[in-house]
Amino acid sequence: MKILLPILLCFAMLSCARKDAPDAIYTNAHIWTGDKAQPAAEALAIKDGIITAIGSKEKIVKMAGDATQIVDLQGAFVTPAFTDNHVHFLQGGAQLASINLRTAKTQAEFIQIMKSYATSFAEGGWISGGDWDHEAWGGELPRRQWIDSVTANVPVFVSRLDGHMALANSKTLALAKIDRSTPDPVGGSIVRDEKTGEPTGVLKDEAMNLVWSIMPEPTADEFDKMFERAQAHALSVGVGQVHDMGSYGGWNDLDTYRRAEAAGRLKMRIYSFVPLATWKRLSDFVQKNGWGNDLLRWGGLKGFVDGSLGSTTAWFYKPYADEPNTAGFTVTDTLDLQKWILAADSAGLHIAVHAIGDRANDWLLDVFQLAEKQNGSRDRRFRIEHAQHLSRSAVARFAQLKTIPSMQPYHCADDGRWAQKRIGPERILTTYAFRSLLDAGAPLTFGSDWTVAPLSPLDGIWAAVTRQTLDGANPGGWVPQEKITVEEALHCYTSGNAYAGFFEKKSGELSVGKLADFTVLAENLLEVAPDKIKNVKVLRTLVGGVELFKQD
Repeated sequence: MKILLPILLCFAMLSCARKDAPDAIYTNAHIWTGDKAQPAAEALAIKDGIITAIGSKEKIVKMAGDATQIVDLQGAFVTPAFTDNHVHFLQGGAQLASINLRTAKTQAEFIQIMKSYATSFAEGGWISGGDWDHEAWGGELPRRQWIDSVTANVPVFVSRLDGHMALANSKTLALAKIDRSTPDPVGGSIVRDEKTGEPTGVLKDEAMNLVWSIMPEPTADEFDKMFERAQAHALSVGVGQVHDMGSYGGWNDLDTYRRAEAAGRLKMRIYSFVPLATWKRLSDFVQKNGWGNDLLRWGGLKGFVDGSLGSTTAWFYKPYADEPNTAGFTVTDTLDLQKWILAADSAGLHIAVHAIGDRANDWLLDVFQLAEKQNGSRDRRFRIEHAQHLSRSAVARFAQLKTIPSMQPYHCADDGRWAQKRIGPERILTTYAFRSLLDAGAPLTFGSDWTVAPLSPLDGIWAAVTRQTLDGANPGGWVPQEKITVEEALHCYTSGNAYAGFFEKKSGELSVGKLADFTVLAENLLEVAPDKIKNVKVLRTLVGGVELFKQD
Protein backbone atom coordinates (compact mmCIF):
# COMPACT_ATOMS: atom_id res chain seq x y z
CA MET A 1 0.00 0.00 0.00
CA LYS A 2 2.86 2.37 0.82
CA ILE A 3 4.26 1.71 -2.66
CA LEU A 4 0.90 2.21 -4.44
CA LEU A 5 0.08 5.57 -2.78
CA PRO A 6 2.79 7.63 -4.56
CA ILE A 7 1.84 5.99 -7.87
CA LEU A 8 -1.83 6.86 -7.37
CA LEU A 9 -0.89 10.43 -6.45
CA CYS A 10 1.23 10.67 -9.60
CA PHE A 11 -1.68 9.48 -11.77
CA ALA A 12 -3.98 11.99 -10.04
CA MET A 13 -1.53 14.82 -10.74
CA LEU A 14 -1.21 13.80 -14.39
CA SER A 15 -4.99 13.67 -14.72
CA CYS A 16 -5.27 17.14 -13.19
CA ALA A 17 -2.57 18.44 -15.49
CA ARG A 18 -4.37 17.09 -18.55
CA LYS A 19 -7.64 18.62 -17.37
CA ASP A 20 -6.00 22.04 -17.03
CA ALA A 21 -4.02 21.73 -20.24
CA PRO A 22 -4.61 24.38 -22.92
CA ASP A 23 -7.07 23.78 -25.72
CA ALA A 24 -4.55 25.28 -28.12
CA ILE A 25 -1.03 26.66 -28.21
CA TYR A 26 0.19 29.05 -30.88
CA THR A 27 3.94 29.03 -31.04
CA ASN A 28 7.01 30.08 -33.03
CA ALA A 29 5.72 33.62 -33.57
CA HIS A 30 6.77 37.23 -33.09
CA ILE A 31 4.00 38.36 -30.76
CA TRP A 32 3.43 42.06 -30.16
CA THR A 33 1.32 41.87 -27.02
CA GLY A 34 0.47 45.54 -26.52
CA ASP A 35 1.18 44.89 -22.83
CA LYS A 36 3.87 47.21 -21.46
CA ALA A 37 4.74 44.69 -18.73
CA GLN A 38 5.57 42.03 -21.35
CA PRO A 39 5.69 43.64 -24.80
CA ALA A 40 6.95 40.61 -26.75
CA ALA A 41 6.50 36.84 -26.66
CA GLU A 42 6.95 33.75 -28.81
CA ALA A 43 3.92 31.67 -27.87
CA LEU A 44 0.59 31.77 -26.10
CA ALA A 45 -1.80 29.22 -24.65
CA ILE A 46 -5.60 29.30 -24.84
CA LYS A 47 -8.29 27.58 -22.81
CA ASP A 48 -12.01 28.24 -23.08
CA GLY A 49 -11.37 31.29 -25.24
CA ILE A 50 -9.05 32.95 -22.70
CA ILE A 51 -5.28 33.41 -22.79
CA THR A 52 -3.87 31.27 -19.96
CA ALA A 53 -0.17 31.74 -20.56
CA ILE A 54 2.14 33.77 -22.79
CA GLY A 55 5.90 33.78 -23.06
CA SER A 56 8.76 31.78 -24.60
CA LYS A 57 7.94 28.87 -26.89
CA GLU A 58 9.94 26.46 -24.72
CA LYS A 59 7.91 27.36 -21.64
CA ILE A 60 4.49 27.39 -23.30
CA VAL A 61 4.83 24.20 -25.35
CA LYS A 62 5.62 22.24 -22.15
CA MET A 63 2.09 23.01 -20.95
CA ALA A 64 0.48 20.95 -23.73
CA GLY A 65 -1.72 17.99 -22.90
CA ASP A 66 -2.66 15.06 -25.09
CA ALA A 67 -5.61 16.94 -26.62
CA THR A 68 -3.89 20.32 -26.99
CA GLN A 69 -3.73 21.60 -30.55
CA ILE A 70 -0.27 23.00 -31.25
CA VAL A 71 -0.08 25.49 -34.11
CA ASP A 72 3.33 26.44 -35.51
CA LEU A 73 3.05 29.98 -36.90
CA GLN A 74 6.44 29.71 -38.60
CA GLY A 75 7.70 33.10 -37.50
CA ALA A 76 4.55 35.08 -38.32
CA PHE A 77 3.73 38.38 -36.58
CA VAL A 78 0.88 38.38 -34.06
CA THR A 79 -1.04 41.35 -32.67
CA PRO A 80 -4.17 41.67 -30.58
CA ALA A 81 -7.09 41.39 -33.02
CA PHE A 82 -7.75 44.79 -34.53
CA THR A 83 -10.77 46.78 -33.43
CA ASP A 84 -12.29 49.40 -35.72
CA ASN A 85 -13.63 52.39 -33.79
CA HIS A 86 -16.12 53.60 -36.39
CA VAL A 87 -17.90 51.60 -39.08
CA HIS A 88 -21.27 51.57 -40.81
CA PHE A 89 -21.27 47.82 -40.82
CA LEU A 90 -24.49 46.83 -42.56
CA GLN A 91 -23.98 49.55 -45.14
CA GLY A 92 -20.60 47.96 -45.76
CA GLY A 93 -22.26 44.59 -46.22
CA ALA A 94 -24.72 46.15 -48.65
CA GLN A 95 -21.95 47.90 -50.57
CA LEU A 96 -20.10 44.63 -51.09
CA ALA A 97 -23.01 43.58 -53.30
CA SER A 98 -23.85 47.01 -54.78
CA ILE A 99 -22.55 49.30 -57.50
CA ASN A 100 -19.04 50.59 -56.87
CA LEU A 101 -18.32 54.03 -58.31
CA ARG A 102 -15.18 54.60 -56.24
CA THR A 103 -13.00 53.65 -59.20
CA ALA A 104 -14.50 56.26 -61.56
CA LYS A 105 -11.86 58.84 -62.48
CA THR A 106 -13.82 60.67 -65.22
CA GLN A 107 -17.40 61.53 -66.09
CA ALA A 108 -17.28 58.94 -68.87
CA GLU A 109 -16.16 56.19 -66.46
CA PHE A 110 -18.90 57.19 -63.99
CA ILE A 111 -21.54 56.84 -66.69
CA GLN A 112 -20.11 53.58 -68.05
CA ILE A 113 -20.02 51.92 -64.62
CA MET A 114 -23.63 52.99 -64.03
CA LYS A 115 -24.67 51.73 -67.46
CA SER A 116 -23.03 48.32 -66.97
CA TYR A 117 -24.61 47.88 -63.56
CA ALA A 118 -28.06 49.07 -64.61
CA THR A 119 -28.15 46.71 -67.60
CA SER A 120 -28.37 43.67 -65.34
CA PHE A 121 -30.44 45.31 -62.62
CA ALA A 122 -33.96 44.03 -62.09
CA GLU A 123 -36.75 46.60 -62.31
CA GLY A 124 -38.65 47.22 -59.12
CA GLY A 125 -35.58 47.83 -56.98
CA TRP A 126 -33.31 50.78 -56.30
CA ILE A 127 -29.71 51.29 -57.34
CA SER A 128 -27.86 52.48 -54.26
CA GLY A 129 -24.37 52.34 -52.80
CA GLY A 130 -21.91 54.11 -55.06
CA ASP A 131 -19.10 55.66 -52.99
CA TRP A 132 -18.16 58.11 -55.77
CA ASP A 133 -15.64 60.88 -55.27
CA HIS A 134 -15.95 63.96 -57.47
CA GLU A 135 -12.44 65.05 -56.50
CA ALA A 136 -11.17 62.09 -58.59
CA TRP A 137 -12.17 63.93 -61.77
CA GLY A 138 -11.31 67.47 -60.68
CA GLY A 139 -14.10 68.49 -58.30
CA GLU A 140 -17.15 68.88 -60.55
CA LEU A 141 -20.25 67.43 -58.89
CA PRO A 142 -22.07 64.75 -60.90
CA ARG A 143 -25.51 65.58 -62.32
CA ARG A 144 -28.67 63.57 -62.85
CA GLN A 145 -28.31 64.10 -66.62
CA TRP A 146 -25.14 61.98 -66.53
CA ILE A 147 -27.11 58.88 -65.62
CA ASP A 148 -30.71 59.50 -66.73
CA SER A 149 -30.10 58.04 -70.17
CA VAL A 150 -28.63 54.78 -68.82
CA THR A 151 -30.91 54.10 -65.85
CA ALA A 152 -34.28 54.11 -67.65
CA ASN A 153 -37.07 53.57 -65.11
CA VAL A 154 -34.85 52.42 -62.22
CA PRO A 155 -34.62 54.88 -59.30
CA VAL A 156 -31.00 55.70 -58.43
CA PHE A 157 -29.60 57.20 -55.24
CA VAL A 158 -25.83 56.76 -54.95
CA SER A 159 -23.75 58.35 -52.20
CA ARG A 160 -20.45 60.14 -52.22
CA LEU A 161 -17.89 58.07 -50.35
CA ASP A 162 -18.17 60.26 -47.23
CA GLY A 163 -21.92 59.67 -46.97
CA HIS A 164 -22.70 63.39 -46.74
CA MET A 165 -24.15 63.84 -50.20
CA ALA A 166 -25.74 61.62 -52.82
CA LEU A 167 -26.80 61.76 -56.46
CA ALA A 168 -30.39 61.02 -57.51
CA ASN A 169 -31.53 60.51 -61.07
CA SER A 170 -34.66 62.24 -62.39
CA LYS A 171 -36.81 59.19 -61.62
CA THR A 172 -35.84 59.42 -57.93
CA LEU A 173 -36.38 63.20 -57.74
CA ALA A 174 -39.87 62.72 -59.16
CA LEU A 175 -40.68 59.96 -56.65
CA ALA A 176 -39.45 62.18 -53.80
CA LYS A 177 -41.31 65.19 -55.25
CA ILE A 178 -38.18 67.32 -55.30
CA ASP A 179 -38.22 70.18 -57.81
CA ARG A 180 -37.07 73.77 -58.09
CA SER A 181 -39.70 74.91 -55.57
CA THR A 182 -38.61 72.44 -52.85
CA PRO A 183 -36.94 74.38 -50.01
CA ASP A 184 -33.63 73.33 -48.50
CA PRO A 185 -34.29 71.44 -45.26
CA VAL A 186 -32.61 72.58 -42.06
CA GLY A 187 -29.13 71.05 -41.93
CA GLY A 188 -29.00 70.20 -45.62
CA SER A 189 -29.06 71.59 -49.13
CA ILE A 190 -30.39 70.75 -52.57
CA VAL A 191 -27.75 71.58 -55.18
CA ARG A 192 -29.34 73.56 -58.01
CA ASP A 193 -28.35 74.55 -61.53
CA GLU A 194 -27.00 78.09 -61.42
CA LYS A 195 -28.94 79.13 -64.54
CA THR A 196 -32.26 77.31 -64.27
CA GLY A 197 -32.59 76.75 -60.51
CA GLU A 198 -33.52 73.12 -61.17
CA PRO A 199 -32.11 70.44 -58.85
CA THR A 200 -28.97 68.86 -60.29
CA GLY A 201 -29.66 65.61 -58.45
CA VAL A 202 -27.09 66.13 -55.68
CA LEU A 203 -28.52 66.33 -52.16
CA LYS A 204 -26.34 67.21 -49.17
CA ASP A 205 -26.69 65.98 -45.57
CA GLU A 206 -30.25 66.38 -44.22
CA ALA A 207 -31.59 66.88 -47.76
CA MET A 208 -30.80 63.20 -48.37
CA ASN A 209 -33.62 62.32 -45.97
CA LEU A 210 -36.09 63.51 -48.62
CA VAL A 211 -35.14 60.41 -50.59
CA TRP A 212 -34.30 58.00 -47.79
CA SER A 213 -37.79 58.55 -46.35
CA ILE A 214 -39.37 57.02 -49.48
CA MET A 215 -36.87 54.24 -50.11
CA PRO A 216 -38.16 50.78 -49.20
CA GLU A 217 -36.58 49.40 -46.03
CA PRO A 218 -34.61 46.16 -46.41
CA THR A 219 -36.25 43.00 -45.17
CA ALA A 220 -34.89 41.06 -42.19
CA ASP A 221 -33.43 38.51 -44.62
CA GLU A 222 -31.66 41.27 -46.57
CA PHE A 223 -30.27 42.74 -43.34
CA ASP A 224 -28.99 39.29 -42.36
CA LYS A 225 -27.20 38.86 -45.69
CA MET A 226 -25.61 42.31 -45.34
CA PHE A 227 -24.31 41.27 -41.93
CA GLU A 228 -22.91 37.95 -43.17
CA ARG A 229 -21.00 39.67 -45.97
CA ALA A 230 -19.67 42.39 -43.64
CA GLN A 231 -18.57 39.92 -40.97
CA ALA A 232 -16.71 37.72 -43.45
CA HIS A 233 -14.93 40.75 -44.92
CA ALA A 234 -13.99 42.14 -41.49
CA LEU A 235 -12.44 38.88 -40.38
CA SER A 236 -10.51 38.59 -43.65
CA VAL A 237 -8.72 41.90 -42.96
CA GLY A 238 -7.86 41.06 -39.35
CA VAL A 239 -10.72 42.89 -37.61
CA GLY A 240 -12.17 40.98 -34.67
CA GLN A 241 -14.33 43.75 -33.24
CA VAL A 242 -16.11 46.86 -34.51
CA HIS A 243 -17.81 49.86 -32.97
CA ASP A 244 -20.78 50.17 -35.29
CA MET A 245 -22.24 53.65 -35.73
CA GLY A 246 -25.29 52.36 -37.57
CA SER A 247 -26.43 52.32 -41.18
CA TYR A 248 -30.18 51.84 -41.05
CA GLY A 249 -31.31 53.89 -38.10
CA GLY A 250 -29.18 52.11 -35.52
CA TRP A 251 -32.01 50.07 -34.05
CA ASN A 252 -32.45 47.97 -37.20
CA ASP A 253 -28.72 47.31 -37.03
CA LEU A 254 -28.86 46.25 -33.38
CA ASP A 255 -31.86 43.99 -34.11
CA THR A 256 -29.85 42.35 -36.89
CA TYR A 257 -26.92 41.63 -34.57
CA ARG A 258 -29.19 40.27 -31.85
CA ARG A 259 -30.82 37.99 -34.41
CA ALA A 260 -27.39 36.81 -35.56
CA GLU A 261 -26.28 36.14 -32.00
CA ALA A 262 -29.42 34.17 -31.19
CA ALA A 263 -28.89 32.03 -34.29
CA GLY A 264 -25.19 31.46 -33.55
CA ARG A 265 -24.12 33.44 -36.63
CA LEU A 266 -22.39 36.26 -34.73
CA LYS A 267 -18.72 35.29 -34.50
CA MET A 268 -16.91 38.61 -34.05
CA ARG A 269 -17.51 41.27 -31.39
CA ILE A 270 -19.74 44.28 -31.96
CA TYR A 271 -20.37 47.41 -29.90
CA SER A 272 -23.58 48.77 -31.40
CA PHE A 273 -24.47 52.48 -31.29
CA VAL A 274 -27.94 53.96 -31.86
CA PRO A 275 -28.95 57.57 -32.63
CA LEU A 276 -28.43 60.15 -29.90
CA ALA A 277 -31.97 61.47 -30.37
CA THR A 278 -33.26 58.06 -29.15
CA TRP A 279 -31.41 58.25 -25.84
CA LYS A 280 -34.55 57.67 -23.75
CA ARG A 281 -35.41 54.54 -25.71
CA LEU A 282 -31.86 53.27 -25.17
CA SER A 283 -32.00 54.08 -21.47
CA ASP A 284 -35.19 52.03 -21.13
CA PHE A 285 -33.68 49.24 -23.25
CA VAL A 286 -30.61 49.04 -21.00
CA GLN A 287 -32.73 48.94 -17.86
CA LYS A 288 -34.65 45.99 -19.31
CA ASN A 289 -31.86 44.12 -21.12
CA GLY A 290 -28.62 45.18 -19.46
CA TRP A 291 -25.56 46.21 -21.48
CA GLY A 292 -25.05 43.06 -23.54
CA ASN A 293 -22.21 40.57 -23.30
CA ASP A 294 -18.67 40.01 -24.53
CA LEU A 295 -19.87 39.28 -28.06
CA LEU A 296 -22.54 41.96 -28.50
CA ARG A 297 -22.71 45.15 -26.46
CA TRP A 298 -24.79 48.33 -26.56
CA GLY A 299 -25.22 51.49 -24.54
CA GLY A 300 -23.58 53.91 -26.99
CA LEU A 301 -25.24 56.84 -28.74
CA LYS A 302 -24.14 58.55 -31.96
CA GLY A 303 -24.95 62.17 -32.87
CA PHE A 304 -23.89 64.74 -35.46
CA VAL A 305 -22.77 68.34 -35.26
CA ASP A 306 -21.83 69.02 -38.90
CA GLY A 307 -21.24 67.48 -42.31
CA SER A 308 -17.97 66.73 -44.12
CA LEU A 309 -15.03 68.50 -45.72
CA GLY A 310 -15.58 66.86 -49.11
CA SER A 311 -19.18 68.07 -49.21
CA THR A 312 -18.21 71.56 -47.91
CA THR A 313 -20.67 71.04 -45.05
CA ALA A 314 -18.16 70.71 -42.18
CA TRP A 315 -18.65 73.67 -39.80
CA PHE A 316 -15.71 76.10 -39.67
CA TYR A 317 -15.14 79.55 -38.19
CA LYS A 318 -13.98 80.91 -41.54
CA PRO A 319 -15.42 80.26 -45.03
CA TYR A 320 -14.04 77.64 -47.37
CA ALA A 321 -11.20 78.84 -49.56
CA ASP A 322 -12.80 77.36 -52.69
CA GLU A 323 -16.42 78.16 -51.71
CA PRO A 324 -16.19 81.52 -49.88
CA ASN A 325 -19.98 81.82 -49.70
CA THR A 326 -20.15 79.13 -46.99
CA ALA A 327 -18.36 78.08 -43.80
CA GLY A 328 -20.41 74.89 -43.58
CA PHE A 329 -23.27 74.34 -41.19
CA THR A 330 -24.68 72.24 -38.37
CA VAL A 331 -26.78 69.28 -39.47
CA THR A 332 -28.53 69.07 -36.09
CA ASP A 333 -30.13 71.95 -34.26
CA THR A 334 -27.54 72.83 -31.60
CA LEU A 335 -30.19 73.43 -28.93
CA ASP A 336 -31.57 69.93 -29.46
CA LEU A 337 -28.11 68.42 -29.64
CA GLN A 338 -27.02 69.99 -26.36
CA LYS A 339 -30.25 68.93 -24.67
CA TRP A 340 -29.82 65.31 -25.81
CA ILE A 341 -26.18 65.17 -24.74
CA LEU A 342 -26.91 66.50 -21.25
CA ALA A 343 -29.90 64.20 -20.78
CA ALA A 344 -28.17 61.08 -22.13
CA ASP A 345 -25.11 61.77 -20.00
CA SER A 346 -27.31 62.19 -16.95
CA ALA A 347 -28.75 58.73 -17.74
CA GLY A 348 -25.23 57.23 -17.71
CA LEU A 349 -25.10 56.40 -21.42
CA HIS A 350 -21.99 56.55 -23.61
CA ILE A 351 -21.96 59.47 -26.06
CA ALA A 352 -20.10 59.77 -29.36
CA VAL A 353 -20.71 62.74 -31.65
CA HIS A 354 -19.51 63.43 -35.20
CA ALA A 355 -17.58 66.70 -35.59
CA ILE A 356 -15.34 67.59 -38.54
CA GLY A 357 -14.76 71.38 -38.72
CA ASP A 358 -12.85 73.43 -36.15
CA ARG A 359 -15.96 75.27 -34.99
CA ALA A 360 -17.89 72.00 -34.65
CA ASN A 361 -15.16 70.46 -32.50
CA ASP A 362 -14.86 73.51 -30.25
CA TRP A 363 -18.62 73.70 -29.79
CA LEU A 364 -18.79 70.02 -28.86
CA LEU A 365 -15.91 70.23 -26.39
CA ASP A 366 -17.76 73.11 -24.70
CA VAL A 367 -20.90 70.99 -24.36
CA PHE A 368 -18.95 68.03 -23.01
CA GLN A 369 -17.37 70.33 -20.42
CA LEU A 370 -20.81 71.63 -19.51
CA ALA A 371 -22.11 68.08 -19.06
CA GLU A 372 -19.38 67.25 -16.56
CA LYS A 373 -20.04 70.47 -14.66
CA GLN A 374 -23.79 69.89 -14.62
CA ASN A 375 -23.90 66.11 -14.08
CA GLY A 376 -20.83 65.62 -11.91
CA SER A 377 -17.58 63.74 -12.34
CA ARG A 378 -17.58 60.14 -13.56
CA ASP A 379 -15.83 57.87 -16.07
CA ARG A 380 -17.90 58.94 -19.10
CA ARG A 381 -15.37 58.66 -21.97
CA PHE A 382 -16.99 61.15 -24.31
CA ARG A 383 -15.96 60.59 -27.94
CA ILE A 384 -15.65 62.97 -30.86
CA GLU A 385 -15.97 60.99 -34.04
CA HIS A 386 -13.45 62.11 -36.72
CA ALA A 387 -12.05 65.22 -34.93
CA GLN A 388 -10.46 66.08 -38.23
CA HIS A 389 -9.86 69.83 -38.35
CA LEU A 390 -9.02 71.31 -34.97
CA SER A 391 -8.36 74.76 -33.61
CA ARG A 392 -5.00 75.00 -31.88
CA SER A 393 -6.65 75.22 -28.47
CA ALA A 394 -8.74 72.09 -29.07
CA VAL A 395 -5.74 69.74 -29.10
CA ALA A 396 -4.93 70.38 -25.44
CA ARG A 397 -8.60 70.36 -24.45
CA PHE A 398 -9.05 66.76 -25.63
CA ALA A 399 -6.51 65.70 -23.03
CA GLN A 400 -7.79 68.06 -20.32
CA LEU A 401 -11.38 66.86 -20.72
CA LYS A 402 -10.33 63.20 -21.25
CA THR A 403 -12.33 63.27 -24.47
CA ILE A 404 -11.51 60.52 -26.98
CA PRO A 405 -10.53 61.64 -30.49
CA SER A 406 -12.04 58.76 -32.48
CA MET A 407 -10.16 59.20 -35.75
CA GLN A 408 -9.84 57.41 -39.09
CA PRO A 409 -6.33 57.88 -40.51
CA TYR A 410 -7.01 56.70 -44.07
CA HIS A 411 -9.05 59.88 -44.57
CA CYS A 412 -5.75 61.73 -44.28
CA ALA A 413 -4.34 59.87 -47.29
CA ASP A 414 -7.53 60.59 -49.21
CA ASP A 415 -8.34 64.19 -48.22
CA GLY A 416 -4.68 65.20 -48.37
CA ARG A 417 -4.91 65.29 -52.15
CA TRP A 418 -7.26 68.27 -52.13
CA ALA A 419 -7.83 69.56 -48.58
CA GLN A 420 -5.62 72.62 -48.95
CA LYS A 421 -7.73 74.03 -51.75
CA ARG A 422 -10.73 73.70 -49.41
CA ILE A 423 -9.36 75.29 -46.25
CA GLY A 424 -5.99 76.86 -47.14
CA PRO A 425 -2.45 76.30 -45.83
CA GLU A 426 -2.99 77.50 -42.24
CA ARG A 427 -5.89 75.26 -41.26
CA ILE A 428 -4.29 72.11 -42.63
CA LEU A 429 -1.52 72.41 -40.03
CA THR A 430 -3.93 71.10 -37.38
CA THR A 431 -5.68 68.63 -39.67
CA TYR A 432 -5.55 64.94 -38.66
CA ALA A 433 -3.30 66.00 -35.77
CA PHE A 434 -2.29 62.51 -34.63
CA ARG A 435 1.14 63.44 -33.25
CA SER A 436 -0.10 66.57 -31.50
CA LEU A 437 -3.00 64.75 -29.84
CA LEU A 438 -0.78 61.93 -28.59
CA ASP A 439 1.85 64.35 -27.31
CA ALA A 440 -0.86 66.28 -25.46
CA GLY A 441 -1.96 63.06 -23.74
CA ALA A 442 -5.28 62.59 -25.54
CA PRO A 443 -6.62 58.99 -25.69
CA LEU A 444 -6.37 58.66 -29.47
CA THR A 445 -8.13 55.77 -31.20
CA PHE A 446 -8.33 54.61 -34.82
CA GLY A 447 -10.76 53.06 -37.27
CA SER A 448 -11.88 53.29 -40.88
CA ASP A 449 -15.36 54.84 -41.21
CA TRP A 450 -16.07 51.96 -43.61
CA THR A 451 -17.53 52.27 -46.26
CA VAL A 452 -16.13 55.80 -46.54
CA ALA A 453 -12.66 54.23 -46.44
CA PRO A 454 -11.37 50.64 -46.73
CA LEU A 455 -11.94 48.53 -43.63
CA SER A 456 -8.37 47.17 -43.49
CA PRO A 457 -6.49 48.42 -40.38
CA LEU A 458 -3.24 47.94 -42.29
CA ASP A 459 -4.34 50.70 -44.66
CA GLY A 460 -5.00 52.91 -41.65
CA ILE A 461 -1.66 52.15 -39.99
CA TRP A 462 0.11 52.91 -43.28
CA ALA A 463 -1.69 56.25 -43.52
CA ALA A 464 -0.96 57.27 -39.92
CA VAL A 465 2.72 56.33 -40.09
CA THR A 466 3.60 57.65 -43.57
CA ARG A 467 0.91 60.31 -44.14
CA GLN A 468 1.41 59.67 -47.83
CA THR A 469 -1.50 60.63 -50.08
CA LEU A 470 -3.28 58.42 -52.59
CA ASP A 471 -2.04 60.46 -55.53
CA GLY A 472 1.61 59.83 -54.65
CA ALA A 473 2.26 63.57 -54.43
CA ASN A 474 3.54 63.48 -50.83
CA PRO A 475 6.11 60.66 -50.57
CA GLY A 476 7.58 62.23 -47.42
CA GLY A 477 4.16 62.72 -45.86
CA TRP A 478 1.42 65.35 -46.00
CA VAL A 479 1.83 67.62 -42.93
CA PRO A 480 4.64 65.21 -41.95
CA GLN A 481 5.12 66.61 -38.45
CA GLU A 482 1.90 64.77 -37.51
CA LYS A 483 3.25 61.29 -38.30
CA ILE A 484 3.24 58.69 -35.53
CA THR A 485 5.13 55.41 -35.06
CA VAL A 486 3.93 51.94 -36.03
CA GLU A 487 3.70 50.89 -32.39
CA GLU A 488 1.63 53.96 -31.53
CA ALA A 489 -0.72 53.20 -34.41
CA LEU A 490 -1.02 49.59 -33.23
CA HIS A 491 -2.05 50.79 -29.79
CA CYS A 492 -4.67 53.05 -31.39
CA TYR A 493 -6.18 50.04 -33.17
CA THR A 494 -6.07 47.73 -30.14
CA SER A 495 -5.80 48.91 -26.53
CA GLY A 496 -6.95 52.43 -27.44
CA ASN A 497 -10.15 51.09 -28.95
CA ALA A 498 -10.69 48.73 -26.04
CA TYR A 499 -10.62 51.77 -23.75
CA ALA A 500 -12.91 53.73 -26.09
CA GLY A 501 -15.47 50.93 -25.80
CA PHE A 502 -15.21 50.31 -22.02
CA PHE A 503 -13.70 46.91 -22.83
CA GLU A 504 -10.08 47.27 -21.74
CA LYS A 505 -10.40 44.76 -18.88
CA LYS A 506 -11.07 41.98 -21.39
CA SER A 507 -9.51 43.03 -24.67
CA GLY A 508 -6.91 45.14 -26.45
CA GLU A 509 -3.81 43.32 -25.17
CA LEU A 510 -2.48 39.78 -25.29
CA SER A 511 -1.97 38.91 -21.63
CA VAL A 512 -3.10 36.25 -19.18
CA GLY A 513 -6.82 36.49 -18.45
CA LYS A 514 -7.69 38.47 -21.58
CA LEU A 515 -9.87 37.18 -24.39
CA ALA A 516 -7.94 35.19 -26.98
CA ASP A 517 -8.60 37.61 -29.84
CA PHE A 518 -5.60 38.00 -32.14
CA THR A 519 -4.55 38.55 -35.72
CA VAL A 520 -1.69 36.77 -37.47
CA LEU A 521 0.20 38.67 -40.18
CA ALA A 522 2.71 37.49 -42.76
CA GLU A 523 5.30 40.17 -41.92
CA ASN A 524 6.54 41.96 -38.82
CA LEU A 525 4.97 45.43 -38.85
CA LEU A 526 7.75 46.75 -36.64
CA GLU A 527 10.37 45.79 -39.21
CA VAL A 528 8.73 46.11 -42.63
CA ALA A 529 9.25 49.37 -44.56
CA PRO A 530 6.40 51.72 -43.54
CA ASP A 531 5.25 52.31 -47.11
CA LYS A 532 4.80 48.52 -47.52
CA ILE A 533 2.56 48.05 -44.47
CA LYS A 534 -0.69 48.24 -46.43
CA ASN A 535 0.48 45.27 -48.54
CA VAL A 536 1.08 42.90 -45.61
CA LYS A 537 -1.18 39.85 -45.78
CA VAL A 538 -3.52 38.70 -43.01
CA LEU A 539 -2.99 34.98 -42.38
CA ARG A 540 -5.45 34.26 -39.55
CA THR A 541 -8.02 36.02 -37.38
CA LEU A 542 -9.11 34.50 -34.08
CA VAL A 543 -11.88 35.63 -31.75
CA GLY A 544 -12.25 33.84 -28.42
CA GLY A 545 -9.58 31.38 -29.49
CA VAL A 546 -11.58 30.28 -32.54
CA GLU A 547 -10.03 30.63 -35.97
CA LEU A 548 -12.63 32.52 -37.99
CA PHE A 549 -10.39 33.36 -40.93
CA LYS A 550 -7.42 31.50 -42.33
CA GLN A 551 -5.74 32.35 -45.59
CA ASP A 552 -5.82 29.40 -47.98
